[in-house]
Amino acid sequence: MCAQVKDSISKEMGLPSKDSVVNKNDEFYTNPLSDYNEAYYVVNRLNDQIGLPPTSFNLRTPQATLEHFVLSARNNDFQDAIHAMNFNLMPKTLTEEDAITLAKKLYFVINQRTNINWDGVSDRPDGQVDISTTTNQAIAGKPRRSVVFGEVALGDRDIVFRVQRVRYKDYGALWLISANTVDNIEPLYQEYGPRKLDLMMPDWARITFLGIPVWKVAGTLILLLLAYFFGRVLTYLFRKLFHRSKKIWINHIANKLARPAGLLFGTLFFYVTLDQLISLSGGLANIVYTSLIVLMIGSVTWFVTSFVDYLMTYIAENKIGDVSEEENEEARKMLTYISVARRVVTFAIVVIGGYIIISQFRALEKVGISLLASAGVVTVILGIAAQNTLGNIFAGLQIAITRPLRVGDTVIIKDEWGHVEEIGFTYLVVRTWDLRRLVIPLKWVISNIFENWSMTSSHQIRPIVIHADYRLDVPKVRQKFEELLEASEEWDRESPPVLQVVDTSDKSIQLRALCSAKDVNAAWNLHCELREALVAYICELEEGTYLTRERIDLQSASEAK
Repeated sequence: MCAQVKDSISKEMGLPSKDSVVNKNDEFYTNPLSDYNEAYYVVNRLNDQIGLPPTSFNLRTPQATLEHFVLSARNNDFQDAIHAMNFNLMPKTLTEEDAITLAKKLYFVINQRTNINWDGVSDRPDGQVDISTTTNQAIAGKPRRSVVFGEVALGDRDIVFRVQRVRYKDYGALWLISANTVDNIEPLYQEYGPRKLDLMMPDWARITFLGIPVWKVAGTLILLLLAYFFGRVLTYLFRKLFHRSKKIWINHIANKLARPAGLLFGTLFFYVTLDQLISLSGGLANIVYTSLIVLMIGSVTWFVTSFVDYLMTYIAENKIGDVSEEENEEARKMLTYISVARRVVTFAIVVIGGYIIISQFRALEKVGISLLASAGVVTVILGIAAQNTLGNIFAGLQIAITRPLRVGDTVIIKDEWGHVEEIGFTYLVVRTWDLRRLVIPLKWVISNIFENWSMTSSHQIRPIVIHADYRLDVPKVRQKFEELLEASEEWDRESPPVLQVVDTSDKSIQLRALCSAKDVNAAWNLHCELREALVAYICELEEGTYLTRERIDLQSASEAK
């Protein structure tokens, strides 16, 4: 009873039901192909079920045949449309009414899933596409007897829509929608036929605007709104569910992945409900399904990149030692690898996601061909426009491989002292001693000289320079320096105490003492502490007698007068 009601609704709407008009148990004709000819298919019978097409129909070129079928179907004149189809693979019992039903189903699928590239469909009897030349002369070529005008996925295979040139006895050669295309109508209609709301919607609700049924636009917007709330609810539930866990990493991963997971499942909900309830066609279908493809792949890409980012961050924070301790060289090396790898993997995932999005659009094949044709110009333009960006990206890879610096290293870049805080895609962040941030392009780092104080070891020796009078007892100061160094906890005892007179001037001598510590910060603190103690000690010697002073010979001055 339900099927009868459905059929009656379908007939009232002009949409055929999904019940097949072809019974595989019916008797079929034998192979109609006869002698081989490269310009057309020779057949020994043609559409015995419905008869030969009237001679008044223009079926002499591929484009004329498709125009005849589409225009006749659009005008609901399917009795004429069936004569553009080849029924040679259909059973003998096929009636004209069955042929009309097949034509309706084919038109529905074409209108639903195929954008015919009319510029690519030949309007010549030999099937060739006209090519413009500078000499404006005809180009001789091999005639075509089969032309593709569309392609639709069905399961794990692609169904190709073709028009083929056939010749039957003395009737002449004509172009028809191929017998194989007609043979695939039923499974295609089962997959892409009208949805539940298409069959249930009454006639009064079928008002159109710009050729698009208003109810389909409204229904699509309602489903989109429901999908949005569905995604938001799932995001909330994911966070609530995972936050109940006592494991910190589960709480963190919930914050990272809840939103991309909500977007992914919301998009899936929209796709499933739309596919089950509403069949879209034409421009509306292009907009909706294109947006769905972008959203699906974009949400998956966002989910994967968020997961990779969290995984790398978790490893960096929990599985690697403290990089603030400069002697922890292995930790700093691993953090550098992870920092660069996170960005490289993220960049690769985004590129792959973009490539998958582009690969879904067959219309972009022409763009690809055009780009290949003008590859030289495009390469030059892109090279000029993006040379700095690409140079920085490759510099980042070079830094990861050669390791001239690592996260946590102490460096002097552009006369600024600081620690490497982050190595990004295209830049380096250095945290200075006064907590400023220097953002430096990686290309500059590779191309210029800079100091890395912890490249091979965090151990450092710093000089202490003091000026004193010529009469100073240097051995006594040296002994005091050794006592001060022995008493300091910052000294790492890697280098022995050294105090030397390294320079002289007309006013003073220059003392240099060397102290060593485990890292830069400890060496700086030790250096300042010892300099302060030595200056205080020299000041105390004979009440500052050995401080630098300027001498004037008064006796010589009076004699000169």
